Amino acid sequence: MRGCVGDLGAGALVLTACSGGADSLALAAAVAFVAPRRGLRAGGVTVDHGLQPGSAERAAAVAAELTRLGMDPVLSVPVAVGSAGGPEAAARAARYRALATVAADTRAAAVLLGHTLDDQAETVLLGLARGSGPRSLAGMPASRGVFRRPLLGLRRPVTRAACADQGLRPWEDPHNRDRRFARARVRHEALPALEAALGPGVAEALARTAAQLHADAEFLESISAGCRAGSGPLAVASLSGLPAAIRTRVLRDAAIAAGCPPGALTARHVGWLEELITGYRGQRWIDLPGGVRAARRGGEVCFAAAQSEHRPPAACAHSAAGDASLDDASPMEAPVRDERGADGRGGHGIGAQRGADHRGTAAGADR
Repeated sequence: MRGCVGDLGAGALVLTACSGGADSLALAAAVAFVAPRRGLRAGGVTVDHGLQPGSAERAAAVAAELTRLGMDPVLSVPVAVGSAGGPEAAARAARYRALATVAADTRAAAVLLGHTLDDQAETVLLGLARGSGPRSLAGMPASRGVFRRPLLGLRRPVTRAACADQGLRPWEDPHNRDRRFARARVRHEALPALEAALGPGVAEALARTAAQLHADAEFLESISAGCRAGSGPLAVASLSGLPAAIRTRVLRDAAIAAGCPPGALTARHVGWLEELITGYRGQRWIDLPGGVRAARRGGEVCFAAAQSEHRPPAACAHSAAGDASLDDASPMEAPVRDERGADGRGGHGIGAQRGADHRGTAAGADR
Protein backbone atom coordinates (compact mmCIF):
# COMPACT_ATOMS: atom_id res chain seq x y z
CA MET A 1 0.00 0.00 0.00
CA ARG A 2 2.83 2.41 0.79
CA GLY A 3 4.30 1.82 -2.63
CA CYS A 4 0.95 2.34 -4.31
CA VAL A 5 0.28 5.79 -2.83
CA GLY A 6 3.87 6.99 -2.50
CA ASP A 7 3.56 9.41 -5.41
CA LEU A 8 0.49 11.23 -4.07
CA GLY A 9 0.77 14.64 -2.49
CA ALA A 10 -0.23 15.52 1.05
CA GLY A 11 -3.96 15.97 1.49
CA ALA A 12 -4.89 13.86 -1.55
CA LEU A 13 -8.02 11.75 -1.25
CA VAL A 14 -7.63 8.00 -1.79
CA LEU A 15 -10.87 6.08 -2.27
CA THR A 16 -11.15 2.33 -1.73
CA ALA A 17 -13.77 0.46 -3.75
CA CYS A 18 -15.10 -2.15 -1.34
CA SER A 19 -17.65 -4.91 -1.88
CA GLY A 20 -17.25 -6.32 1.61
CA GLY A 21 -15.31 -9.36 0.41
CA ALA A 22 -11.99 -10.36 1.95
CA ASP A 23 -9.84 -8.77 -0.77
CA SER A 24 -11.40 -5.31 -0.76
CA LEU A 25 -11.97 -5.32 3.00
CA ALA A 26 -8.31 -6.10 3.67
CA LEU A 27 -7.42 -3.38 1.18
CA ALA A 28 -9.67 -0.89 2.99
CA ALA A 29 -8.01 -1.70 6.32
CA ALA A 30 -4.57 -1.17 4.77
CA VAL A 31 -5.62 2.18 3.31
CA ALA A 32 -7.12 3.27 6.62
CA PHE A 33 -3.78 2.51 8.31
CA VAL A 34 -1.36 3.89 5.71
CA ALA A 35 -3.16 6.98 4.39
CA PRO A 36 -3.21 9.16 7.53
CA ARG A 37 0.42 8.28 8.25
CA ARG A 38 1.30 9.57 4.78
CA GLY A 39 -0.74 12.75 5.12
CA LEU A 40 -3.46 11.41 2.83
CA ARG A 41 -7.23 11.27 3.25
CA ALA A 42 -8.80 7.80 3.21
CA GLY A 43 -12.30 7.39 1.80
CA GLY A 44 -14.42 4.44 0.73
CA VAL A 45 -17.12 3.67 -1.79
CA THR A 46 -19.33 0.63 -2.26
CA VAL A 47 -21.47 0.04 -5.33
CA ASP A 48 -24.92 -1.52 -4.97
CA HIS A 49 -25.70 -3.31 -8.23
CA GLY A 50 -29.17 -4.30 -7.04
CA LEU A 51 -28.76 -7.79 -8.48
CA GLN A 52 -29.41 -9.81 -5.33
CA PRO A 53 -32.09 -9.64 -2.64
CA GLY A 54 -30.94 -7.52 0.26
CA SER A 55 -28.26 -5.75 -1.78
CA ALA A 56 -29.14 -2.34 -0.31
CA GLU A 57 -28.76 -3.67 3.23
CA ARG A 58 -25.47 -5.31 2.29
CA ALA A 59 -24.18 -2.02 0.83
CA ALA A 60 -25.21 -0.20 4.01
CA ALA A 61 -23.33 -2.75 6.13
CA VAL A 62 -20.19 -2.31 4.02
CA ALA A 63 -20.46 1.46 4.31
CA ALA A 64 -20.79 1.15 8.09
CA GLU A 65 -17.65 -1.01 8.23
CA LEU A 66 -15.71 1.51 6.18
CA THR A 67 -16.83 4.27 8.55
CA ARG A 68 -15.76 2.15 11.52
CA LEU A 69 -12.31 1.88 9.95
CA GLY A 70 -12.13 5.69 10.07
CA MET A 71 -12.74 6.46 6.41
CA ASP A 72 -14.26 9.77 5.37
CA PRO A 73 -16.02 10.26 3.06
CA VAL A 74 -17.87 6.96 2.72
CA LEU A 75 -20.35 6.60 -0.11
CA SER A 76 -22.84 3.90 -1.08
CA VAL A 77 -23.79 4.25 -4.74
CA PRO A 78 -26.77 2.39 -6.25
CA VAL A 79 -26.53 1.70 -9.97
CA ALA A 80 -28.89 0.46 -12.65
CA VAL A 81 -27.35 -2.51 -14.47
CA GLY A 82 -28.38 -2.82 -18.09
CA SER A 83 -28.09 -5.84 -20.35
CA ALA A 84 -25.61 -4.80 -23.04
CA GLY A 85 -22.91 -7.43 -23.45
CA GLY A 86 -24.43 -9.81 -20.90
CA PRO A 87 -24.84 -9.54 -17.13
CA GLU A 88 -21.15 -9.52 -16.23
CA ALA A 89 -20.18 -6.87 -18.77
CA ALA A 90 -23.20 -4.75 -17.89
CA ALA A 91 -22.45 -4.91 -14.16
CA ARG A 92 -18.80 -4.11 -14.78
CA ALA A 93 -19.65 -1.12 -16.96
CA ALA A 94 -22.14 0.22 -14.40
CA ARG A 95 -19.63 -0.24 -11.58
CA TYR A 96 -16.80 1.58 -13.31
CA ARG A 97 -19.06 4.41 -14.43
CA ALA A 98 -20.15 4.87 -10.83
CA LEU A 99 -16.59 4.75 -9.48
CA ALA A 100 -15.34 7.19 -12.11
CA THR A 101 -18.20 9.57 -11.31
CA VAL A 102 -17.51 9.40 -7.58
CA ALA A 103 -13.80 9.99 -8.20
CA ALA A 104 -14.59 13.08 -10.27
CA ASP A 105 -17.17 14.42 -7.80
CA THR A 106 -14.87 14.00 -4.80
CA ARG A 107 -11.69 14.97 -6.70
CA ALA A 108 -10.06 11.75 -5.57
CA ALA A 109 -6.45 11.27 -6.61
CA ALA A 110 -6.88 7.50 -6.86
CA VAL A 111 -9.49 4.76 -6.60
CA LEU A 112 -8.01 1.53 -5.27
CA LEU A 113 -9.33 -1.88 -6.35
CA GLY A 114 -8.78 -5.12 -4.43
CA HIS A 115 -7.90 -7.52 -7.24
CA THR A 116 -5.28 -10.12 -6.31
CA LEU A 117 -2.88 -12.39 -8.18
CA ASP A 118 -5.60 -15.05 -8.20
CA ASP A 119 -7.99 -12.65 -9.92
CA GLN A 120 -5.27 -11.88 -12.45
CA ALA A 121 -4.71 -15.57 -13.20
CA GLU A 122 -8.45 -16.13 -13.64
CA THR A 123 -8.69 -13.15 -15.98
CA VAL A 124 -5.87 -14.46 -18.17
CA LEU A 125 -7.38 -17.95 -18.28
CA LEU A 126 -10.81 -16.57 -19.18
CA GLY A 127 -9.20 -14.47 -21.91
CA LEU A 128 -7.57 -17.60 -23.33
CA ALA A 129 -10.88 -19.44 -23.30
CA ARG A 130 -12.69 -16.61 -25.07
CA GLY A 131 -9.93 -16.05 -27.61
CA SER A 132 -9.87 -12.41 -26.58
CA GLY A 133 -6.34 -11.78 -27.82
CA PRO A 134 -3.21 -10.28 -26.26
CA ARG A 135 -5.09 -7.49 -24.52
CA SER A 136 -6.79 -10.03 -22.26
CA LEU A 137 -3.61 -12.08 -21.86
CA ALA A 138 -1.96 -8.93 -20.53
CA GLY A 139 -4.48 -9.05 -17.72
CA MET A 140 -5.50 -6.19 -15.49
CA PRO A 141 -3.07 -3.27 -15.27
CA ALA A 142 -1.70 -2.27 -11.89
CA SER A 143 -2.60 1.32 -12.74
CA ARG A 144 -4.72 2.96 -15.40
CA GLY A 145 -6.10 6.44 -15.09
CA VAL A 146 -7.47 7.03 -11.62
CA PHE A 147 -7.70 3.28 -10.88
CA ARG A 148 -4.94 1.38 -9.06
CA ARG A 149 -4.62 -2.26 -8.01
CA PRO A 150 -2.03 -2.56 -5.23
CA LEU A 151 -2.74 -6.23 -4.38
CA LEU A 152 -2.01 -7.83 -7.77
CA GLY A 153 1.13 -9.44 -6.36
CA LEU A 154 -0.65 -11.09 -3.41
CA ARG A 155 -2.53 -14.38 -3.25
CA ARG A 156 -6.09 -14.52 -1.98
CA PRO A 157 -5.21 -16.42 1.25
CA VAL A 158 -3.12 -13.40 2.31
CA THR A 159 -6.13 -11.07 2.25
CA ARG A 160 -8.21 -13.59 4.18
CA ALA A 161 -5.48 -13.90 6.79
CA ALA A 162 -5.26 -10.10 7.02
CA CYS A 163 -8.98 -9.89 7.72
CA ALA A 164 -8.76 -12.62 10.35
CA ASP A 165 -5.80 -10.96 12.07
CA GLN A 166 -7.71 -7.69 12.35
CA GLY A 167 -11.04 -9.15 13.38
CA LEU A 168 -12.72 -8.20 10.12
CA ARG A 169 -15.61 -10.35 8.89
CA PRO A 170 -15.71 -10.42 5.10
CA TRP A 171 -18.90 -11.14 3.20
CA GLU A 172 -18.91 -14.20 0.92
CA ASP A 173 -20.74 -13.31 -2.28
CA PRO A 174 -22.81 -16.36 -3.32
CA HIS A 175 -22.03 -15.56 -6.96
CA ASN A 176 -18.42 -16.52 -6.23
CA ARG A 177 -19.48 -20.17 -6.01
CA ASP A 178 -22.28 -20.15 -8.55
CA ARG A 179 -21.18 -22.57 -11.27
CA ARG A 180 -23.41 -20.79 -13.79
CA PHE A 181 -20.67 -18.19 -14.07
CA ALA A 182 -17.47 -18.96 -15.92
CA ARG A 183 -15.25 -17.22 -13.37
CA ALA A 184 -16.62 -19.40 -10.58
CA ARG A 185 -15.89 -22.50 -12.64
CA VAL A 186 -12.37 -21.27 -13.38
CA ARG A 187 -11.79 -20.50 -9.71
CA HIS A 188 -13.12 -23.73 -8.23
CA GLU A 189 -12.61 -26.23 -11.04
CA ALA A 190 -10.27 -25.19 -13.86
CA LEU A 191 -7.36 -23.74 -11.87
CA PRO A 192 -7.36 -26.54 -9.28
CA ALA A 193 -7.41 -29.08 -12.13
CA LEU A 194 -4.44 -27.36 -13.79
CA GLU A 195 -2.54 -27.34 -10.50
CA ALA A 196 -3.28 -31.05 -10.06
CA ALA A 197 -2.14 -31.88 -13.61
CA LEU A 198 0.85 -29.55 -13.93
CA GLY A 199 1.95 -28.99 -10.37
CA PRO A 200 1.81 -25.90 -8.16
CA GLY A 201 2.51 -22.43 -9.47
CA VAL A 202 0.01 -22.22 -12.32
CA ALA A 203 -1.61 -19.05 -10.98
CA GLU A 204 1.78 -17.38 -10.55
CA ALA A 205 2.80 -18.42 -14.08
CA LEU A 206 -0.38 -16.94 -15.56
CA ALA A 207 0.22 -13.71 -13.65
CA ARG A 208 3.81 -13.58 -14.91
CA THR A 209 2.53 -14.03 -18.46
CA ALA A 210 0.24 -11.05 -17.96
CA ALA A 211 3.08 -8.92 -16.64
CA GLN A 212 5.36 -9.86 -19.54
CA LEU A 213 2.72 -9.05 -22.15
CA HIS A 214 1.56 -5.83 -20.53
CA ALA A 215 4.52 -3.73 -21.63
CA ASP A 216 4.21 -4.98 -25.21
CA ALA A 217 0.48 -4.31 -25.23
CA GLU A 218 0.95 -0.78 -23.87
CA PHE A 219 3.49 -0.01 -26.59
CA LEU A 220 1.18 -1.24 -29.35
CA GLU A 221 -1.72 0.69 -27.81
CA SER A 222 0.30 3.90 -27.89
CA ILE A 223 1.01 3.41 -31.58
CA SER A 224 -2.61 2.59 -32.43
CA ALA A 225 -3.80 5.66 -30.53
CA GLY A 226 -1.61 7.79 -32.75
CA CYS A 227 -3.23 6.26 -35.83
CA ARG A 228 -6.69 7.54 -34.92
CA ALA A 229 -7.33 10.88 -36.57
CA GLY A 230 -9.48 12.76 -34.09
CA SER A 231 -13.18 11.90 -34.16
CA GLY A 232 -13.38 11.40 -37.92
CA PRO A 233 -14.28 8.20 -39.75
CA LEU A 234 -11.89 5.31 -40.28
CA ALA A 235 -10.61 5.37 -43.84
CA VAL A 236 -10.19 1.94 -45.41
CA ALA A 237 -7.16 3.12 -47.39
CA SER A 238 -5.36 4.20 -44.23
CA LEU A 239 -6.27 1.09 -42.27
CA SER A 240 -5.22 -1.29 -45.02
CA GLY A 241 -1.67 0.04 -44.88
CA LEU A 242 -1.27 -0.58 -41.14
CA PRO A 243 0.30 -3.71 -39.63
CA ALA A 244 -2.39 -6.13 -38.45
CA ALA A 245 -1.38 -5.70 -34.80
CA ILE A 246 -2.10 -1.97 -35.05
CA ARG A 247 -5.11 -2.16 -37.36
CA THR A 248 -7.02 -4.52 -35.09
CA ARG A 249 -6.42 -2.26 -32.10
CA VAL A 250 -7.67 0.79 -33.99
CA LEU A 251 -10.81 -1.12 -34.99
CA ARG A 252 -11.39 -2.39 -31.46
CA ASP A 253 -11.00 1.06 -29.92
CA ALA A 254 -13.39 2.53 -32.50
CA ALA A 255 -15.99 -0.16 -31.70
CA ILE A 256 -15.68 0.53 -27.96
CA ALA A 257 -15.96 4.28 -28.57
CA ALA A 258 -19.16 3.58 -30.53
CA GLY A 259 -20.69 1.81 -27.54
CA CYS A 260 -19.49 -1.82 -27.51
CA PRO A 261 -18.88 -3.08 -23.95
CA PRO A 262 -15.14 -3.84 -23.77
CA GLY A 263 -15.68 -7.07 -21.84
CA ALA A 264 -18.02 -8.44 -24.49
CA LEU A 265 -15.96 -7.51 -27.54
CA THR A 266 -13.88 -10.55 -28.48
CA ALA A 267 -11.10 -11.25 -30.96
CA ARG A 268 -13.74 -12.88 -33.17
CA HIS A 269 -15.67 -9.61 -33.40
CA VAL A 270 -12.50 -7.69 -34.22
CA GLY A 271 -11.62 -10.28 -36.83
CA TRP A 272 -14.98 -9.75 -38.50
CA LEU A 273 -14.33 -6.00 -38.49
CA GLU A 274 -10.93 -6.55 -40.06
CA GLU A 275 -12.60 -8.47 -42.90
CA LEU A 276 -14.22 -5.18 -43.90
CA ILE A 277 -10.69 -3.98 -44.66
CA THR A 278 -8.74 -7.01 -45.80
CA GLY A 279 -11.43 -9.42 -47.01
CA TYR A 280 -14.23 -7.22 -48.25
CA ARG A 281 -16.61 -8.94 -50.65
CA GLY A 282 -19.70 -6.82 -50.24
CA GLN A 283 -20.59 -7.72 -46.65
CA ARG A 284 -23.62 -5.74 -45.65
CA TRP A 285 -22.88 -5.07 -41.99
CA ILE A 286 -21.59 -6.54 -38.73
CA ASP A 287 -23.62 -6.68 -35.53
CA LEU A 288 -21.48 -6.14 -32.43
CA PRO A 289 -22.19 -6.36 -28.67
CA GLY A 290 -24.03 -3.44 -27.15
CA GLY A 291 -26.36 -2.90 -30.10
CA VAL A 292 -23.61 -1.47 -32.30
CA ARG A 293 -23.50 -2.12 -36.03
CA ALA A 294 -20.52 -1.61 -38.33
CA ALA A 295 -20.49 -1.34 -42.10
CA ARG A 296 -18.18 -0.28 -44.89
CA ARG A 297 -19.56 2.68 -46.79
CA GLY A 298 -17.88 5.15 -49.12
CA GLY A 299 -14.41 3.82 -48.42
CA GLU A 300 -14.89 4.16 -44.67
CA VAL A 301 -15.74 1.85 -41.79
CA CYS A 302 -18.73 3.33 -39.98
CA PHE A 303 -20.23 2.47 -36.60
CA ALA A 304 -23.77 3.27 -35.45
CA ALA A 305 -26.57 1.92 -33.32
CA ALA A 306 -28.14 -1.13 -34.93
CA GLN A 307 -31.26 -0.30 -36.91
CA SER A 308 -33.65 -2.53 -38.79
CA GLU A 309 -32.46 -5.97 -39.81
CA HIS A 310 -32.04 -5.18 -43.50
CA ARG A 311 -30.49 -1.72 -43.39
CA PRO A 312 -26.87 -0.77 -42.72
CA PRO A 313 -25.96 2.17 -40.47
CA ALA A 314 -27.21 5.45 -41.86
CA ALA A 315 -24.10 7.40 -40.97
CA CYS A 316 -20.66 7.15 -39.49
CA ALA A 317 -20.59 7.55 -35.74
CA HIS A 318 -16.98 7.48 -34.64
CA SER A 319 -15.33 8.76 -31.52
CA ALA A 320 -11.69 9.16 -30.71
CA ALA A 321 -12.11 8.17 -27.08
CA GLY A 322 -9.07 6.46 -25.66
CA ASP A 323 -8.87 3.00 -24.23
CA ALA A 324 -12.20 2.50 -22.50
CA SER A 325 -11.34 -0.98 -21.35
CA LEU A 326 -11.08 -1.52 -17.64
CA ASP A 327 -10.64 -5.25 -17.32
CA ASP A 328 -12.28 -6.34 -14.13
CA ALA A 329 -12.19 -9.47 -12.04
CA SER A 330 -15.87 -9.46 -11.25
CA PRO A 331 -17.14 -12.81 -9.94
CA MET A 332 -20.24 -12.34 -12.07
CA GLU A 333 -18.82 -13.82 -15.24
CA ALA A 334 -21.41 -15.37 -17.50
CA PRO A 335 -20.62 -18.67 -19.20
CA VAL A 336 -18.26 -18.53 -22.15
CA ARG A 337 -20.68 -18.36 -25.01
CA ASP A 338 -20.50 -19.65 -28.54
CA GLU A 339 -21.63 -16.56 -30.38
CA ARG A 340 -22.63 -18.35 -33.54
CA GLY A 341 -26.22 -18.67 -34.58
CA ALA A 342 -28.13 -21.90 -34.56
CA ASP A 343 -26.74 -22.73 -37.98
CA GLY A 344 -23.20 -22.20 -36.67
CA ARG A 345 -22.35 -19.51 -39.18
CA GLY A 346 -21.96 -16.34 -37.18
CA GLY A 347 -25.60 -15.37 -36.74
CA HIS A 348 -24.90 -13.37 -33.59
CA GLY A 349 -22.12 -11.19 -34.81
CA ILE A 350 -22.41 -10.70 -38.53
CA GLY A 351 -24.80 -10.68 -41.40
CA ALA A 352 -28.32 -10.03 -40.29
CA GLN A 353 -29.82 -12.17 -43.01
CA ARG A 354 -31.65 -14.82 -41.04
CA GLY A 355 -29.56 -17.95 -41.14
CA ALA A 356 -27.43 -16.53 -43.94
CA ASP A 357 -23.67 -16.38 -43.91
CA HIS A 358 -22.33 -12.92 -43.03
CA ARG A 359 -20.33 -12.90 -46.24
CA GLY A 360 -23.46 -12.61 -48.35
CA THR A 361 -22.96 -9.73 -50.79
CA ALA A 362 -25.05 -6.65 -51.19
CA ALA A 363 -24.46 -4.78 -54.42
CA GLY A 364 -23.33 -1.25 -53.78
CA ALA A 365 -22.92 -1.73 -50.03
CA ASP A 366 -19.65 0.22 -50.11
CA ARG A 367 -21.17 3.49 -51.26
